[in-house]
Amino acid sequence: MAFSNILQLGVKELRSLLRDPVLMIFIVYAFSLSIYAGATAMIDSLNNAPIAIVDDDRSPLSMRIVDAFYPPYFLPPVLIERHEIDARMDMGIDTFALHIPSNFQRDLLAGHQPVIQLNIDATRMGQAFTGNSYVQSIVSGEIDTFVTRHRQESVAPVDLVLRAKFNPELNSQWFGAVMELINNITMLSIILTGAALIREREHGTLEHLLVMPVTPFEIMASKVFAMALVVITATALSLWLVVQTWLSVPIQGSVWLFLLGTLFHLFATTSLGIFLGTVARSMPQFGLLLVMILLPLQVLSGASTPRESMPDIIQYIMLLAPDTHFVMLAQSILYRGAGFTEVWPQFLILILLGGVLFGLSLSRFRKTIASMA
Repeated sequence: MAFSNILQLGVKELRSLLRDPVLMIFIVYAFSLSIYAGATAMIDSLNNAPIAIVDDDRSPLSMRIVDAFYPPYFLPPVLIERHEIDARMDMGIDTFALHIPSNFQRDLLAGHQPVIQLNIDATRMGQAFTGNSYVQSIVSGEIDTFVTRHRQESVAPVDLVLRAKFNPELNSQWFGAVMELINNITMLSIILTGAALIREREHGTLEHLLVMPVTPFEIMASKVFAMALVVITATALSLWLVVQTWLSVPIQGSVWLFLLGTLFHLFATTSLGIFLGTVARSMPQFGLLLVMILLPLQVLSGASTPRESMPDIIQYIMLLAPDTHFVMLAQSILYRGAGFTEVWPQFLILILLGGVLFGLSLSRFRKTIASMA
């Protein structure tokens, strides 16, 4: 009888979700365009950086330096006057502005040490940090070639062979797509279950459930079951259509093993969503609680930066978060092709954390219902 009640209440939750166009659009966006944007918007390598050059020398060497900047690292250089540098950088037109002084070639050949000024818009942190070394390397290489009349090739005393495992192309999209999917799984599972409970309270349908022959466990389990079903279905479709087909990200391990781990993760995060739904009294309060919970989960779980680079106390605290173990599990399976023998500790921890969160949420849910009775 309990299973039948959970199933029927779960179907009711799915029907309520289908009648909410805002949440449906949010789900579709989170598992499609959001993943594409997360994979392609943050590019680690230098790409089409705008650069302007003030060539006061007008010598063969300065022209050689100007011609050395070309796509895809830089846009074709724009030749400007010296008084235009500050105005263009204030307007955000150029990331780099290179000033080659007059008599630069003559002073260089005479044995002096002429100075080239490089202005950088440091607010464009990604391009500024990476492009700085690119500009220095290009300018130094052209000057050395001009002075020595040939391009020198330095031979290192040790032959260092680089082997990039799991991502041989060093493609940031491979990492960004999967990490965005993982973050959206956590976000959607918490939002959907918490919003479902608050929607019941605001519409007054939670009181109707109290007069029915159902228990708080069955009500809560139905919400966990329904929303987990929605998220796991969206995850499977997104992994297939967006990550593998649209973005062409190769998946090394078993997709079914990853989806199984996602189910255990959803058991924990949907329970957390119910708990937050019982704490918040309205949707605005629930939104503020999400900011406090989701931001640490996504930033400190290892999805954005390696956990090893964080302070030890943060690493220990985040072991209590299911998202930390889910990130470890997902990266091991999808990136490194790990099997169950490598990730079973994460499976076990997710089951334990899910049981604890479900128990706490059920206790809180019972107290909430008792106060309404």
